[in-house]
Amino acid sequence: MMEGFNRMAGLKDKRGFIDKDRLDLSERKAVEYWMKRWGVTRDQITAAHRKVGRMTKDIAAELGKRR
Repeated sequence: MMEGFNRMAGLKDKRGFIDKDRLDLSERKAVEYWMKRWGVTRDQITAAHRKVGRMTKDIAAELGKRR
C-alpha cells in the first residue's frame, strides 16, 4: 500500500472532479455524465434543474431516477 496516497471520490475529467451532489449546467462533462447515467436528454435535465435546483438527488427524483 502506498503511504500518503489519497484517492478522492468522484469522477475525473480533464479539468477536475465531477461533483456528484450538485449539477452545474455549464459543466458539459457533468451534464453528459448524468444524461448517460439517467438515460435522459439535456432538455429534461435543464427543465428539472430549473424546477428543483442543482442538487442531483432532487433532479433525479424529479426525473423519476435513482441518483
